[in-house]
Amino acid sequence: MAADKKASVHWEGAGKAGKGAISTETGALKDYPYGFASRFEDDRTGTNPEEIIAAAHAACFTMAFAFAAEAAGIAVKSADTKASARLAKDGAGFKIDRIQLELEAEVPGIDDAKFQELAAGAKAGCPVSKALAGVPEITLKATLKG
Repeated sequence: MAADKKASVHWEGAGKAGKGAISTETGALKDYPYGFASRFEDDRTGTNPEEIIAAAHAACFTMAFAFAAEAAGIAVKSADTKASARLAKDGAGFKIDRIQLELEAEVPGIDDAKFQELAAGAKAGCPVSKALAGVPEITLKATLKG
């Protein structure tokens, strides 16, 4: 099975003064604004590529964790993941140098060792983690609730 997922961007103007709009085929993002201020300053009226990468990584990892638990015969009651992708200066440009994942999950009937094993496996195995393998540091803090 293979599936192409699509997104598009329309951009107008020069670098710092320019403005863009991001859309996804599902319509989850429809002409959603982004630009210099939402990427490098504190403009919260738009998004930025790093925020979208963090969201994608959190979503993929959390789903992978739920599937890994299910495969082990364990039911996940709830799982919440926060992710941050850090954009850092790299010579004349920038790079994503760190992604931090923080999982909090309620998984009845599991001990912490098994929980950590499943979380680490999900981090290593989710497709977005694999796609982001060039990021120098990807961390995971997994907390078992209850």
